[in-house]
Amino acid sequence: MAILERTDKGAVAHLRMNAPERLNALSDAMLAALGAEFETLSGQPHIRAVILSGAGKAFCAGHDLKEMTAGRQAEDGGKAYFKDLFDRCASVMMAIRTLPQPVIAAPHGIATAAGCQLVASCDLAIAATGTRFGVNGVDIGLFCSTPMVALSRNIGRKQAFEMLTTGRFIDTDRAEALGLINRAVPADQIEAEAEALAEAVAAKLGAAVRIGKEAFYRQIEMPLAEAYAYTSDVMVENMLWRDTEEGISAFIEKRVPEWEQ
Repeated sequence: MAILERTDKGAVAHLRMNAPERLNALSDAMLAALGAEFETLSGQPHIRAVILSGAGKAFCAGHDLKEMTAGRQAEDGGKAYFKDLFDRCASVMMAIRTLPQPVIAAPHGIATAAGCQLVASCDLAIAATGTRFGVNGVDIGLFCSTPMVALSRNIGRKQAFEMLTTGRFIDTDRAEALGLINRAVPADQIEAEAEALAEAVAAKLGAAVRIGKEAFYRQIEMPLAEAYAYTSDVMVENMLWRDTEEGISAFIEKRVPEWEQ
């Protein structure tokens, strides 16, 4: 049984973390599987959107604490292992950001610590009503410093800091209000809702979404004038494509565009 299952439906790839007995914790094996699959997807332009979900009763409970405890048995008390672990986790989170395709998280149950980080790292999120989100490492004496990176780039500073310092969970209503998720739907509708969103994205010109995703994240870190200069260049490049010319012509002529990409 694969720890990460992939099912393709047209131009949409559905990845399901499959370690329900561990609440889909980001174990060494899970991180390796996610990293490998994201690398594969980066070279598959026929896939235009990705959905990420978890099997069992939870989306993801964060790092595997049993593995982390075992890592302490090394002569250095686990220092090298922990550094490598958090670096590998960060690489997976950044791989989502650099993946050409938009990634839609479909969390249910709980998304805690690095599991909440995973939701925050995805481009979009459709949650099952009742899902609880938290960066609760502080409850066991471990401040969620790496999850903080993604979380603080999704929601307001004071709200993020409150979650980090209190360990309190938020529900889907609060998560939607803060911008951590796009919306919540009943649990029995989450797969259909995530697929509908993925298909809506996949129906667009793939090259335009790819260049747009990269530009979105690059410009958001830039000063205003630099962001406008950069995105102007991106739009010039985009306008010169054959498929964009075809898309504009089709709109003017009130017909369906015939795209090549």
